[in-house]
Amino acid sequence: MKTDIHPQYVETTIVCACGAAYPTRSTVPNLRVAVCAKCHPFFTGRQRLVDTAGRVKSSRGNMGGVPRAAKCARAHARMRPATA
Repeated sequence: MKTDIHPQYVETTIVCACGAAYPTRSTVPNLRVAVCAKCHPFFTGRQRLVDTAGRVKSSRGNMGGVPRAAKCARAHARMRPATA
């Protein structure tokens, strides 16, 4: 078996852009990250929720309130030749 092929696993500190520091162990010394659990919007409660019901209502208003299946059925009915 080969010796000395694994990287060194040492104690290091992860530092966030907000200033929070987390001591841990890693093969990479002195890690820097952009967001952490203290400043991420999901964990802090500052996450913006999307109003999906309002978006559906808006698109129904743009399309005239008729579901697409009904529009397609009417269009196909107009294209069919009349049977006598």
